[in-house]
Amino acid sequence: MIFISPPFGNYINLPNTKSIKGSYTLFPRSGLYSQIFKTLRFKHYSGERRWINKIGLRNPGIDYGIKHYNHKSDILSIAIMEKKEINEFLKKIPEDTNLEINISCPNTDKNMVNKGIHVFLNPKRKWCIIKLSPTIDTSLIDSYYRQGFRQFHCSNTLPSKYGGISGTILIPYTKNLIKYISKNYNDTTIIAGGGIYDLKILNEYKMCGANHFSLSTIFFNPLKTFSFFSNIYF
Repeated sequence: MIFISPPFGNYINLPNTKSIKGSYTLFPRSGLYSQIFKTLRFKHYSGERRWINKIGLRNPGIDYGIKHYNHKSDILSIAIMEKKEINEFLKKIPEDTNLEINISCPNTDKNMVNKGIHVFLNPKRKWCIIKLSPTIDTSLIDSYYRQGFRQFHCSNTLPSKYGGISGTILIPYTKNLIKYISKNYNDTTIIAGGGIYDLKILNEYKMCGANHFSLSTIFFNPLKTFSFFSNIYF
């Protein structure tokens, strides 16, 4: 399965894929488009040109996400900013809504809540995914597993003083996370993302133990996107 991660998952739906929409906070956080124009840059970092952003969690809020949710094709990504918001999310989100819990966005002014989130797990959800930071301590992965989570998305953008970094820089981090999870927890489902611009990287993740794959920055390049999906579909 191919997952289309935010921000592109908000706008793109393709056959045989899942679009991850959000990340949605409990209340709207304005300024999405202005922040995209102000902070999304293709710049040199660590010897290569990379996509870097400080978009943060600007979004129209969970009510908007629920209203525009398609059960067949979508997964809602949520970000919980305060522990007291957990019950409010539970009241609003139907029990059969597929979720990804974003605990790792590097561009927020405060840490997102990552404790007590096991309450979102229930048999009615086909997907209840934890999206991990590329630099997460493995003891936290162990904790999420003990809480009952079995679906892990490796990984979010790489934190830096310039913002969250996307693309090929994530490959070694993602591989390390996949190897750790697959070695220690063979009943998990692993979604691998970061730098998938062709089938070579996808297959490298697969060899490490990934079950599914997520795409994002490839959509900045229409030619690479067309080539990739041509190989997938045909």
